Parts: sequence; C-alpha cells; structure tokens
Amino acid sequence: MVAPAVKREAVAHLRQVHEMSERRACRVIGCLRMTVRYRSRRTDDMALRERLRALARERRRFGYRRLHVLLRREGFVVNHKRLFRIYREERLMVRKRGGRKRALGTRAPIPVPLRPNERWSLDFVSDQLACGRRFRILAIFDDCTRECLAAVADTSLSGRRVARELDLLIGSRGRPRTIVSDNGTELTSNAILGWADQTRVGWHYIAPGKPMQNAFIESFNGRLRDEFLNETLFTSLMQARLALEEWRRDYNNVRPHSRIGWLAPAVYAANFSPQSGQGATLVEGSATWPVAPTVQDGNRQTLSATG
Repeated sequence: MVAPAVKREAVAHLRQVHEMSERRACRVIGCLRMTVRYRSRRTDDMALRERLRALARERRRFGYRRLHVLLRREGFVVNHKRLFRIYREERLMVRKRGGRKRALGTRAPIPVPLRPNERWSLDFVSDQLACGRRFRILAIFDDCTRECLAAVADTSLSGRRVARELDLLIGSRGRPRTIVSDNGTELTSNAILGWADQTRVGWHYIAPGKPMQNAFIESFNGRLRDEFLNETLFTSLMQARLALEEWRRDYNNVRPHSRIGWLAPAVYAANFSPQSGQGATLVEGSATWPVAPTVQDGNRQTLSATG
C-alpha cells in the first residue's frame, strides 16, 4: 500500500518531468485529485516534541504513557494517540531488556491491602561500585499506597540493622500490621524474631523459592534496577546513598504509578479514603480497586506475634 504523501510526490514528478496535467497524472497513478490537493491542518507541535524529547532523555526507562502523565501535569493538552504517534516518530521507544524464561502454571493473585500500614514488604537488592565493591539495598515498601518507605544502602545489612531501620520508620510512620519477606538469613535471624515478638508485628515468610508470593516488592525491585541502578554509575557508597534517596523521593512524589490511577504514591496516600469492604478510592473519578480473594497456601509460613 502506497502512502498518500508518496502518491503526491509521484503526481508532482509526472507533472514536472512529463508535463502531464493533474487530472491525467492522477489517472495514471490511480489516486484521487482530492488526495493530491489535501493540505494538512495539524497544529505546530514543536514545543511538545522538544519537551517530550527532554523528558525521554531525563527518564530513559519511561514509556509514552508515563510521559503523557508528566506532560499533562505541565499543562500540555494532547491526546494519548497523538502523543504515541509523535513518540514513535521521534524514535523514543524504550528498548526492552532480555529476561529469563519463567515456568508456566497457575498463578493466584496476592490479596491487596485495604489501608496504609496494613502490610509492608521487605527485600534486598545488590549492586556494585565503580571499583567493584559490592553493596546491598534494603527496600521497605507499603503494599497499599505503593510508597517506598525506605531504601538503605550499605556494604553489610545484618538482622540487627534491619530491626533498627524498622524502629526508625515506625517512629515516623506508625506500626504495620504485617511484614512480608523471604527466608533470607538476615530476616530469619534471632534479632528479627525477637523484634517481631517485642513490637507485636506479624511477620509473614513466603514459601522458599516463591518470590511471586511477595509480588509487590519484587515489582518495585524491577523498577529500582531498571530505572535507577542500571542507569547510574556509583563512584562511592556516599554518592550511592545520596542518589538513591533522591530517586526514592522522585518515585514517591513525582513518578506516576499505573495501578493507582497514574498518581504519584505520595499523592495517592494523601488522598486516601477507604470504603467499607473495598480498596482505596482513586481521585479524579477513577474506579475503586478490585480486591483479590485471599489465597490459602499450605506451603506458606507465618510468624504471628503472641500476646
């Protein structure tokens, strides 16, 4: 199929080189005269293109949907289909990174918490400095508001250090009802077991080798690595901590999240209004969250505080 622009060029070539009339040239090419005479009425979108390119350079792992949300916040009135056309014309598509093959099988949805502080998730992410020295990041995530509550980077993170970070976080935000984590040695140590019993916080361990049971923090870890760790060169541990904290603030306050109506997590938390038996109500007229049914899994192990 030949595009209209190519047909116009062919008609112009016949008229100029072979001195044909417009009517005869259109008959030879097989196109309508109105197609040749058409003039585009599109408005000038140079400012939009420049801003889109600037945002894409600044946030290289954002697709056109998140860039669309950021542009709307800045006052650009543009349809998502038009933005996608410009996005493709500027060749700003995010290149997908290869991933490992995953086993197929039945997947059960994880229950969605209904209120902030109802469930936190913990996990570790590893990276290295430019000199080759390894360091780890402790990520603490609120599964309801999608906020990254803390991201602690250090070369060593023991169970006692994790307990201290949780105490600091509880002092400023409040105590969670449940914390979900894997079965790592730091999180199954006596320090964590004693801390959970002392603070009366239920600690839930997922089944070994089942990271999908802690899907919220695993999804966040993917964003952390794709948008920050893979895009940043760390020269020192202090520089890594400062850059990590800056990215965490941007994630909470600026970055639009697709599962909460494209709001930033902090904005969603500030406008949180739970309803009886339902999830949080999204602002701007969005529908309420569907709440997944509770899944019973005999392989799961739960540590509940007594008393």
